Amino acid sequence: MEPDDLPLPNAKWLRAFRRRVLSWYEKHARVLPWRGIVDPYRVWVSEIMLQQTTTAAVEGYYHRFLERFPDIQSLATASDSEVLRYWEGLGYYRRATQLRRAAQVIVSKHGGTFPNTFKEVLSLPGIGRYTAGAICSIAYHQRTPILEANTIRLHARLLAYPDDPAKAAGYKLLWQMAECVLPTASSAGQFNQALMDLGSMVCTSKSPNCANCPVVTLCRSAQKGLQHLIPALKTEKNIEKRTEVALVIKKGEKYLMMRYPHGVRWAGLWDFPRHELNNDVARYDFEEYCDNIKRLTGYHVVLHDQIAEFRHVVTRYKITLKVFVAKTTGRKIFSEYQTKWVSRQDLSELALNTTGRKIVEGII
Repeated sequence: MEPDDLPLPNAKWLRAFRRRVLSWYEKHARVLPWRGIVDPYRVWVSEIMLQQTTTAAVEGYYHRFLERFPDIQSLATASDSEVLRYWEGLGYYRRATQLRRAAQVIVSKHGGTFPNTFKEVLSLPGIGRYTAGAICSIAYHQRTPILEANTIRLHARLLAYPDDPAKAAGYKLLWQMAECVLPTASSAGQFNQALMDLGSMVCTSKSPNCANCPVVTLCRSAQKGLQHLIPALKTEKNIEKRTEVALVIKKGEKYLMMRYPHGVRWAGLWDFPRHELNNDVARYDFEEYCDNIKRLTGYHVVLHDQIAEFRHVVTRYKITLKVFVAKTTGRKIFSEYQTKWVSRQDLSELALNTTGRKIVEGII
């Protein structure tokens, strides 16, 4: 079925929908650290943190980040390393560096005041249509729609859209629906938050709680008994298995660390020297691995005992990380990555990826 075959709701439906959603929200709104705040800077920080990250994960970081960077100026003048350190553990670290870049743009182009038009907000680094809409509706009470994981699912079910909503046709339709349902500008921000809560708490992915949904009688999927089939499942990504080795290399009282450059995974973060093993051979090719470590760090290394093993998932990779003790031999030559020897105490100040921090806390 094409989007054009699915009519958007009429005025009577919209009035009933808005009334029921807002009434439900008054009683059931989630209590979150960023709720009830209209400061655009704080709304912006919360929305960037919530991109591709669960609400529960963000709650532990929000206040800590704002205590260190309470305003745009403090964020703009901070170093990438410090911003990444306070972002450490949230993942998708490019969000943090773009947040800092956007703060610098706000200082240089807007005099340090967060812009108040959708077009200007959308032009900032790291801000897309959804984030701009959320900021403008919540902070400035503008009638700007939003569309994220919870509301995509909610709108797809309300319309009984049978195809993949992530595809262009479905995405276009659901943005039209997101704009169509919005009430007047004065309550648009509250309404957008109500829709996200409704999707998160009631119209859930695997077990929608239709019995307690305030708009179940307005939902086309519920009327047709299709709520468990909509939205259509996305095509699953092929998960690739990888084996990587990280090295704990100590000289005196210091440890060798390397920093990822721009354009690679974990850009700007520090880590223990690490590289993928060649899994195409029956036995691990440690000679090739050591050549790669030498290219990255400038040091020839000799591996000793394995001391730990971690398993984690990064995007489409299922990674087994083996941690070895190693020694350097010879002098350092040219390296592709920045390196330095760091004391145990200074390791706590570096911005590390999650497994790097596990090595520090669990081994060192």
